[in-house]
Amino acid sequence: MAELKKCIVIPDSFKGTMSAIDVCCIMEESIRRVFPGCQVKSIPAADGGEGTVDCFLRAMNGEKRRVLTTGPYGEPVEAYYAKLGDMAILEMAQVAGLPQVQGRLNPRRTTTYGLGEVIKAAIADGCRRITIGLGGSCTNDGGMGAARAMGVRFLNGAGEEFAPAADEMTQIAHIDISAAQKKLEGIEVTAMCDITNPMYGETGAAYVFGPQKGADEDCVRLLDQNLRALAEVIRRDLGVDVSQIPGAGAAGAFGAGIVAFFGGRLKSGIHTVLDITDFDRELEDAQLIFTGEGRVDAQSLQGKVLSGVAERAGKAGVPVVVVAGACEPEANQLYRHGVCGIFSTCRTAAGLDYQKAHSEENLAAAMEGILRLYAAV
Repeated sequence: MAELKKCIVIPDSFKGTMSAIDVCCIMEESIRRVFPGCQVKSIPAADGGEGTVDCFLRAMNGEKRRVLTTGPYGEPVEAYYAKLGDMAILEMAQVAGLPQVQGRLNPRRTTTYGLGEVIKAAIADGCRRITIGLGGSCTNDGGMGAARAMGVRFLNGAGEEFAPAADEMTQIAHIDISAAQKKLEGIEVTAMCDITNPMYGETGAAYVFGPQKGADEDCVRLLDQNLRALAEVIRRDLGVDVSQIPGAGAAGAFGAGIVAFFGGRLKSGIHTVLDITDFDRELEDAQLIFTGEGRVDAQSLQGKVLSGVAERAGKAGVPVVVVAGACEPEANQLYRHGVCGIFSTCRTAAGLDYQKAHSEENLAAAMEGILRLYAAV
C-alpha cells in the first residue's frame, strides 16, 4: 500500500455551490480518512473577489482587523482585512461591491473612497505591504475615491479642490499626489488582477464591465469618454500612461489608479496567492497536489488557479490532480500543463440542480475514490 505523507490542497471555489474554504475542508477530511497520518497543507485559492480576505485568513492564520469605513454611496460600512505580519490583504468587494448596491446600481456615482480608508487603517496598523483584491466592484471611478482618501487632490479649472465622481472626470484640470506620496513612502501596493482589459475603449472598463454595474448604452459611452479624459490628465500631470496597461480596466479602472495614484503594480491573482503562502517551499517535500474548480474549460488554461498551480508544481516535479464539478473537452489540454489526472465529481446523469444539492457528498466520494486508487498503486 502506497503511503501519502504530505500533500497540498489548493482549490478555487466551485462557484454557486462551495467556497474555496468549503472545498479545502472536504478534501482535507477525505485525505485524513484514507491517510490518517498525512500532513495536509490547505490553501483556499483567492481570485481577488468576494471572500479573498477570508481565504488568506484561513491559509495563513492571519489576524482579522475590522474597520468602519465608507460604502459606495457614502454610507457607513464595516469591513475587515487580514494582517499577516507587515502585510495587509484587502478586498474591494467588501467596501464597493456589487451586492451592496443591488436595486440601486449607478456607476456614475459610486465611489472607492472606503477602500482608501481601509488602506490608511492598514498602514496605521504597521503594514508596509498592501495587497488588494479588485474583484466584484460596483464602481467606475478609476480609483479616484480611494486616492482622495489617501490625500490625492483633484482640482477643477478654477483651481478648486473637489470630489469628482465617475461622471465628472472631464472637470479635472489638475491632479496633485504629493500628500499621498508622503503617506505611501516605503509602502508596497499590489493589486490582484486576472484580467487584461485596458482602461478604456471597446475592451475597457466601461464597455466590458459597465453594463453589469447598471450602465446603459449612453452611460457606457459617457463613462468611457470620462476615463479617456482622466487618463490624459494622469499622463500630463503624473507622467505615466496607464491607459493600455494590461489590467488597467479592472474594477472600474481601479487597476489604472493603482499604478497612477498608489505607485503600485498589478499581479496575477493565483501567483499572488502562491507567493504569499510560500507555495514553492511547501512543494519541496510534497508528494501530491489537489486542486479544482466548479467547471474546467478553456478559461482554466488562461492564468487561472489550475494552470498557475500546475505551472509551479511542474517545475518541482510534484504531480497535480484536478477535481472539478464538470469537465469540458478543453480540460484535457491541462495534461500538457503538468496535470496528471482530471476527475469530475458528477456521479449520476441528473441535472444541475441535483448536482448542486449533492455537491459536497459528490466531492467527498470523488476524493475517496482517487485516494484509494493512490493507496493501492
